[in-house]
Amino acid sequence: MNLARRQQQSNVWDPFREFQDLSDRLNRIFQPNAQNQSGEGEQAMKVFDWAPAVNISETDKAYLVKVDLPEVKKEDVKLTHEDGVLTIEGERRQEKRDDGEKYHRVESSYGRFLRRFTLPDDAQEETINATFKDGALSVTIPKAATKTPKARQITVG
Repeated sequence: MNLARRQQQSNVWDPFREFQDLSDRLNRIFQPNAQNQSGEGEQAMKVFDWAPAVNISETDKAYLVKVDLPEVKKEDVKLTHEDGVLTIEGERRQEKRDDGEKYHRVESSYGRFLRRFTLPDDAQEETINATFKDGALSVTIPKAATKTPKARQITVG
């Protein structure tokens, strides 16, 4: 599983970070995994508004994928696997307020999201399980038992 994501370290305005954010958004619009095959074989482009942070770890028995989904309801998350790819998609909805509150800065992202990860060869796709608690999705992907190669003598006839 591959994951590369930069982390923001401080609250100081950084013009280069702004350019990187713009670049990231443009890349998400045009990246190949944002395409969806429809039933008629047409490809429709989907634009996703944000990408939740993901941590992927591994033990001797399983892979663990943790996704930060604050303010997302369990019903708004869809988890699928097909052809060795784990797909996590959903939506974070923004609350509508008419109480005269003025926002000076909004850094939270809202809208649709989609994350896809290629599963390793030793993943047992049929036994993947997931839990959702306190705004965090945890996906456990058990590993298949490894076969130890056995050496045997082959006689030449």
